[in-house]
Amino acid sequence: MTASSTRRTTAAHSRLAAVGAIAVAGALILTGCGDQTKDNGSESDTAASAPLADKLPQAIRDKGVIKVGSDIAYAPVEFKDGSGKVVGIDPDLAAAMGKQLGVDFQFENGTFDTLITGLRSKRYDIAMSAMTDTKDRQEGIDSDTGKKVGEGVDFVDYFTAGVSIYTKKGDDQGIKTWSDLCGKKIVLQRGTVSEDLAKAESKKCPSGKKIAIEPFDNDQQAQTRLRAGGADAGSSDFPVAAYAVKTSGGGKDFQLVGEQVEAAPYGIAVAKNQTQLRDALKAALDAVIENGEYEKVMKKWGVTEGAVEEATINGGK
Repeated sequence: MTASSTRRTTAAHSRLAAVGAIAVAGALILTGCGDQTKDNGSESDTAASAPLADKLPQAIRDKGVIKVGSDIAYAPVEFKDGSGKVVGIDPDLAAAMGKQLGVDFQFENGTFDTLITGLRSKRYDIAMSAMTDTKDRQEGIDSDTGKKVGEGVDFVDYFTAGVSIYTKKGDDQGIKTWSDLCGKKIVLQRGTVSEDLAKAESKKCPSGKKIAIEPFDNDQQAQTRLRAGGADAGSSDFPVAAYAVKTSGGGKDFQLVGEQVEAAPYGIAVAKNQTQLRDALKAALDAVIENGEYEKVMKKWGVTEGAVEEATINGGK
């Protein structure tokens, strides 16, 4: 999400079946007891199935799981399908990375604006939730007040996305740019870049024509409000807005207006003191980019325009 400290975006169309099983198998091999020097074949199998396992911190290798904080209501980046399974761009990429690292990425649902707090309290090992990599988030700065509120996080960047505005289909209210929102009401997800942009734009509006901003815990709630006629427009990361336009009401509910703005990287957030985990994630991302799994995920969800050629640490501005 494009948020005060977090952002979301784009996706593609490919199944990474059995990755979870492979990851768990790799983890079991890594944590098995006994004299490893007597089982060279086992070590070779582990290296082959999870070539980057030794880059992880030992505590995570022992658990065989990376706990992922995520707002699982942000299709197509992460959401639950009809059976309740967590699917989307981020889960697919995590599964491919788990194959390289020999662990399972376990997604745990949380509201977007609490994910970094959850990371800080060690509820999660990482946060992966279409979170925009920004300098404020890296440095632990509150975007509204400019004050330091924490030690910040490191990011492993894996995608690029901008922010879009959408309206009810056939009723764009004359909205083409952010300045056209003056005097109108917009719905969006709390703590996102969309909210930051709306607040910044409202300050530029003439007296008496400020933007009425209604934030929600998740993007689906904002869409429901707009669909019911409770606002003039909505905003979210481009991949999410485009997916809503394509799927909501069979494509009859919404339309995109204007161009996407504020293109920036999505990053996996990692605590500042977890540099080994951060570097292992970067290595895994680079590996899946090189072996073609990354491209498959981008194509699967139709977000190849946001693809990157290599993972980057703290590339946000």
